[in-house]
Amino acid sequence: MTTVQESIDVSVPVSTAYNQWTQFETFPQFMGGVESITQTSDTRSHWVTKIGGVEREFDTEITEQHPDERIAWKSVDGKSHAGVVTFHRIDDTTSRVAVQLDWHPETFTEKIGSVVNADNRQVKSDLQRFKEFIESNNSETGAWRGDIDAPPSGTTSGTSTAAAGAADLSDPSLDDPESGGPRATVAPS
Repeated sequence: MTTVQESIDVSVPVSTAYNQWTQFETFPQFMGGVESITQTSDTRSHWVTKIGGVEREFDTEITEQHPDERIAWKSVDGKSHAGVVTFHRIDDTTSRVAVQLDWHPETFTEKIGSVVNADNRQVKSDLQRFKEFIESNNSETGAWRGDIDAPPSGTTSGTSTAAAGAADLSDPSLDDPESGGPRATVAPS
């Protein structure tokens, strides 16, 4: 299992950062390797990615979502992929976006990429492009403010710590700009 953690401070209110992140169809505008995302219901979406020449399609389900706080998801079609993005108010005009992804590299290229921290660099780059995207627009392109509770404890079989809890990203120190936020780490698979 590979785990990637990254965060970035953006010069927009936390609600603006959160609202934009709920607009999954815009992800290809700032996420490298994401070809398209189609939202199929309030909790499901279909992704098409192309990374290292390998095209993949998979479906994800939101397992928990709370406005201006967090969105957690997991893959639902056999691909081992889960994550959580959390949103932290720093002040009225600045927020921190923290992402944790857990996944199993499958191909040789993916495994090598994981070992040389390519995943970490990609997420860091994607967050930088998100920052540029949201700050240049200075507003979100849309919003979905629904609330989805996590399943009761013990019913998260098959999910990673990212989707099931991500307690490490819920640390109150993330709200303090002096703390520097979460460590950026990648654990080789």
